[in-house]
Amino acid sequence: MTGGDASGAMYGGLDVAEALRLGPAAVNSLRADTRVHAPYIAERGIKFNLPLDLRTPSYSDGSDNARANIPEMWSREFWATLLDEMAQHRYNVLSLWSLNPFPSMVRVPEFPAVALDDVWRSRAPLGPVPLDGTGKNNVPAAFLADHEVVKKITIDEKIAFWRDVMEMAADRGIAIYVFTWNVFPYGAEGKYGITADMSNRTTVAYYRASVREFLKTYPLLAGLGITAGENMPEHNPDYTKEQWLWATYGEGVRDALKDTPARTFNLIHRYHQTAQGEITRNWRNYPGYPATFTFSYKYSYAHMYSSVKPPFIAEMLPYLPSGMKTWLTVRNDDIYSFRWGDPDYAREYILNMPPPTQLAGFYMGPDGFIWGRDFLDRELAGKALGAERPLVIQKQWYAFMLWGRLAYDPTLPDSHFKEVLRAHFPGVDAAALFAASSAASKIIPQATRFFWGDIDIRWFPEACARNDHGTHFYTVAEFMKGITMPGSGILNIRQWRYRLLHQKPLDALSPLDAANSLAGMADTTLRLVAALRANRGDATDRELRLTLGDYEAMAELGIYYAEKIRGACELAFFDASRRPEQRANAIAHLELALVAWRRYAAVRDAQYLPGFYSRIGRIDITALATEAAKDIELARGWRPGSLPDEPAAQQNTDEQFQP
Repeated sequence: MTGGDASGAMYGGLDVAEALRLGPAAVNSLRADTRVHAPYIAERGIKFNLPLDLRTPSYSDGSDNARANIPEMWSREFWATLLDEMAQHRYNVLSLWSLNPFPSMVRVPEFPAVALDDVWRSRAPLGPVPLDGTGKNNVPAAFLADHEVVKKITIDEKIAFWRDVMEMAADRGIAIYVFTWNVFPYGAEGKYGITADMSNRTTVAYYRASVREFLKTYPLLAGLGITAGENMPEHNPDYTKEQWLWATYGEGVRDALKDTPARTFNLIHRYHQTAQGEITRNWRNYPGYPATFTFSYKYSYAHMYSSVKPPFIAEMLPYLPSGMKTWLTVRNDDIYSFRWGDPDYAREYILNMPPPTQLAGFYMGPDGFIWGRDFLDRELAGKALGAERPLVIQKQWYAFMLWGRLAYDPTLPDSHFKEVLRAHFPGVDAAALFAASSAASKIIPQATRFFWGDIDIRWFPEACARNDHGTHFYTVAEFMKGITMPGSGILNIRQWRYRLLHQKPLDALSPLDAANSLAGMADTTLRLVAALRANRGDATDRELRLTLGDYEAMAELGIYYAEKIRGACELAFFDASRRPEQRANAIAHLELALVAWRRYAAVRDAQYLPGFYSRIGRIDITALATEAAKDIELARGWRPGSLPDEPAAQQNTDEQFQP
């Protein structure tokens, strides 16, 4: 075995170690392999919102999950474990996202009082509604007034800590990027006259100096990612958004590189609340441009578990300047609780990404959840941290393995993953477990293709919910009025009804096709899970027991959505026909949906705690059964003629790209 570089040699060693775990057949296969292995996607990353401190929050800190993980962000053992897992799964980029990391990570000579000692966490109650979804007001006065110090540490010790983390990452072939939103001077606001006002010259000077010192303090930092939002008002009299970003981040990078001109420092500019023409006009003087300057596009909006070929990037790629590349932000705000694993889906999703001439790489992760240590596990509630409380990447190891390994080599066959499952769960029918995982993992993507809400505050499929000044459970009426995912090839209920009533061709899949698909995948999953339990049992293997519980929960959720869609279809036709048997059919389906929701809640909540989520609010699946039951009464009282005809063309509401 030879490696083209240190990472290649490490990956070769990991291949050998894996073959030894899998057994003689894998060793013989590896011995006969004379191929040159090279990554299919060059940069394969994790998106990690970073809850550093109450005073310097990430975008998603208003949650139980984030609060619990604040001390973990200052644990060397946590980062060593995360980075080991990433390397094992062939990830080579870690992107850390914060509204303003600088006060917790760097000392700025011109503004010394901004640097923060110690680590704070609020004890004030969360809720009843989520914090502002744009990142504003993420540090309410009540949170500051009732806080605890979870770690005594000086700013110099913090700097030493993060240098160590970056060195551990480099040793594992992982490049670290830090991303920010703007303008959010958390931790600095009020000191030296610093405010969030784009016209404030002191704020500009503070950001420029912070960027300069950030680069100088962390020589192993690979780059910065920046956002023209969410707190940059339009029509500022002194700066456009891009002028402000250049005056702070651009000039700060140039200041830092004056002493180290040979250093390559990458900048990733997100396509968000800005226009490409504005970006390219203002950033041509970036050091190393265009080789060191890339873009970033929210590839599936918030739902990587929807379609294997999301259509949204098609509007951007023709305008991407020749020779320049974009990263894909692959948002997973679909699945927080459950173990997922469908190699066919992951493989096809990866193969449909843009070509290497336009693609820099991807980083995947959620906005509404922290991929830190897992604090959802009901059985571990109240117990001390330790090896038995895994990181999310350890709990969901199969999903992380699939995305990392297939991004590196999408030719890896399903047989490889069956062997991995066989080795991980000795004595289990690996083919059946593989099939159960694949079937269960198709359910949430199918549900999201049918009922589309582009960003996470509009659709959280685990709870059939959105954020509407608190957690709002979607009703059957909203399913009748809802839209399907653009490019999904599925008619929404009003489109389908209109075509049938007017004897027009359907020209796409119907809502009932989507419901039948959900029901079929759910039935397959439940049958396989029952057989696995009967043939092997799972009482002696906690991880296997919980894994099968996850698959069962997703199957019951699939049955719920299937029956809800069927009920919505019947009710939509009753709305047009006034035929009482169609109302009765709708009620019958919604009663079956309620039974399925209660089964889903029983399985899911036996394994996981309810919690407060920063983008959705309080999620209690068992309590939401009360909301599911209201659909039945809604159908009983439905007034015919209340549902408008076919809706207008579907609109994307999460602005992504402007030429």
